[in-house]
Amino acid sequence: MDAANEARHLMVLYEGDLSRCLDVLTRQFGVLQSRSQLLLTLATITLTITGFSGPRIAASGELARWSLVIGLAVVLISVILILLGTLRIRWMTQLVTDPGSLATAIAYRDRKTRMYLFQLSVLVVGLSAYVLAVLAYFVSGVPA
Repeated sequence: MDAANEARHLMVLYEGDLSRCLDVLTRQFGVLQSRSQLLLTLATITLTITGFSGPRIAASGELARWSLVIGLAVVLISVILILLGTLRIRWMTQLVTDPGSLATAIAYRDRKTRMYLFQLSVLVVGLSAYVLAVLAYFVSGVPA
């Protein structure tokens, strides 16, 4: 459903009460916010662990070293995307000034949702490379 149709649907569903429609959208933005914070937490854990074990992993071989470098770089890129994308603040009162602009807020939510999915994908790629580095470290047999 496109934004205009969803806006009409919400207005019918809530009998033209714009305030209730905005409450629905506000909760949806809250979900995006909390899930983006979860992604930041995962990225932070990765960066923190690397501070302790990164040098040892990198010293265990070429595959581990390059996987670690690539993984960390991609995780950092995902953090930047999250901070500049999904977690960027725009107030509902800036988006919705009348019932006709409800579709504008829905379209903005949809863009943020697509951005979140992209950010999640980037983070998964980075974490996968990071895990590959850890696996290469374990396989290398280098003593701890």
